[in-house]
Amino acid sequence: MTEVDGSSAERLRVQVPEELAGSRSDAALSVMLGRSRSAVASLLASGRVSHRGKPIGKSFKVDSGMALEVELPAERDPLAVNPEPVEDLQILLDDDAFVVIDKPVGVAAHPSPGWVGPTVVGALAAAGYRISTSGAPERAGIVHRLDVGTSGVMVVAKTEQAYTVLKRAFKERTVEKIYHTVVQGLPDPLKGTIDAPIGRHPGHDWRFAVIEGGRPSVTHYEMLEAFGRASLLEVHLQTGRTHQIRVHFSALHHPCVGDLTYGADPRLSAELGLTRQWLHARTLGFTHPVSGEWLEVSSEYPADLDYALDVLRG
Repeated sequence: MTEVDGSSAERLRVQVPEELAGSRSDAALSVMLGRSRSAVASLLASGRVSHRGKPIGKSFKVDSGMALEVELPAERDPLAVNPEPVEDLQILLDDDAFVVIDKPVGVAAHPSPGWVGPTVVGALAAAGYRISTSGAPERAGIVHRLDVGTSGVMVVAKTEQAYTVLKRAFKERTVEKIYHTVVQGLPDPLKGTIDAPIGRHPGHDWRFAVIEGGRPSVTHYEMLEAFGRASLLEVHLQTGRTHQIRVHFSALHHPCVGDLTYGADPRLSAELGLTRQWLHARTLGFTHPVSGEWLEVSSEYPADLDYALDVLRG
């Protein structure tokens, strides 16, 4: 027998059938609820399952006809925008048509399945910004993205016109995207262009790689400062593929320092105090979607990247 109440959390009252008598509660509930054993164990560990008003553990033995009360937390919509303040997110330029932000590390551009942390969309909503409703609801106003582990300049459209114009500008590659990155070793030549197609890594779904038949990808770079074991580069993106800078320099055997996903030396990463890739969206240049004026907005290095540079400089 199952009963459900009308509160926000789903509360079930389940009765143990005869065939499960003597089973552990985690095994029995896994069958009765149709959920994995690990999911049921989590419910039990958080005190959401009780018998006669008292929480039970996963090793509790159930008996035939025993009634168990189960509280199931409301399922979270992975694409719902959760207004959540992000303390380190700074406003670099606030215009009627758009807002330019300095995105901190650890913040995603928008909600997505599997991501439960803060987002740019959620942070702007919490700050009271009204942004464009164009595009998918969870990506409202987002005309380009930065990786969760990449900090720096990002523009978000406030109006429908700005969304349309800026989205087209990124697609037509009229936006100037300048990144700074520290890579391992010394690239040869010191100034050059990497023109190599990028696609999903054949062995790892969450990674990308230079592969035959991938999407055309072009990265221009030049040396800013050499430290011997690492180099600070300025990078101009001609295209904007996912992980493009990280993939291209990894393919040259000069991965971004701190980028363990793409082959960085973990010992150097630890020495520099890095828990993410040394990669920062330094400057964004684009035409104002209303006035036509050319704008450039830049951001300073955050503390973790500054610290790594200080260590490299000795």
